[in-house]
Amino acid sequence: METLRYFLFDVCGVKAGWKMENVLDEEIKVIKETVGPDEHVICALSGGVDSTVAATLVHKAIGDRLHCIFVDNGLLRYKERERVMETFERDLHLPVTCVDATNDFLSKLKGVEDPEMKRKIIGKEFISIFDAFAHELEKTLGTKPSFLVQGTLYPDVIESCPPPGSGSTHSHTIKSHHNVGGLPKDMKLKLIEPLKLLFKDEVRLMGKILNVPEGFLKRHPFPGPGLAVRVIGDVTVGSYLDNLRLVDEIFIQSIKDAGLYDVIWQAFAVFLPVRTVGVQGDQRTHGHAVALRAVTSEDGMTADWYPFEAKFLAEVSQKICNSVRAVNRVSYDITSKPPSTIEWE
Repeated sequence: METLRYFLFDVCGVKAGWKMENVLDEEIKVIKETVGPDEHVICALSGGVDSTVAATLVHKAIGDRLHCIFVDNGLLRYKERERVMETFERDLHLPVTCVDATNDFLSKLKGVEDPEMKRKIIGKEFISIFDAFAHELEKTLGTKPSFLVQGTLYPDVIESCPPPGSGSTHSHTIKSHHNVGGLPKDMKLKLIEPLKLLFKDEVRLMGKILNVPEGFLKRHPFPGPGLAVRVIGDVTVGSYLDNLRLVDEIFIQSIKDAGLYDVIWQAFAVFLPVRTVGVQGDQRTHGHAVALRAVTSEDGMTADWYPFEAKFLAEVSQKICNSVRAVNRVSYDITSKPPSTIEWE
């Protein structure tokens, strides 16, 4: 896989022994050559490192012909919309339109339990929203944007489809990343994926060169389909999403308070659609179970579970059960990648 990546770098004009500054310059050159002088571009911002660095890169190449959109799909983390929009406006100075499409996404996900189907539904709905956004821009600009920027990384490409020339005999799709595995074939916008040959640490390095705030660059990865892949089963049942947001916030804040956030690659909670018997005071409870996941990794291709101290896990479990009344059981995932993936779905 790494040999193929370096071959592709060479084909793209970045020679062996490349430096990130060279990659950056080459990507800016490619974007300028790809996007005509009168053409406009939409960038799908998720609030994560990848899409933010991609947007900053494209903005550097074409300036105000970039139009960013942040979609609240109802699958975001606790207060994510407010926090992300503040960062875009205050620190990055990117022009961003926020669209609340919660009802659109959740209505289409109702009753869907299969994770691959979830990813594809979400990918298709995102594109529908981007097309509508492009149509609205056309009224203002007099021309419809032709391109869509996404922060797809090299691991996303590898896990979503067999690499070029593999013949797909020994390479199978691990999961459909909605950037590359869930897009409709009749999509009207042409894709620009300036980070698709980079790993996460390389994207962070590029972001540093582009002066993206360090605090933003250190954010843990968040999946494109959002909490849809962290609620096992139908995401629209009851208060599953709301309960998961609270559990996840408690877990992440505890990690930050312990000074462990920067040494962990990714941490999150998973909501399990099963009820378990518990005790609260002298009363029997029938609540939900959640799983906590934290891993260390270099590039996301492989990962090891993080060995928290027992005292930390006990305190987090107690906080969760005391604060989220619907939850009465907390588990910690001690499976590495492989055999599992980092996300549960």
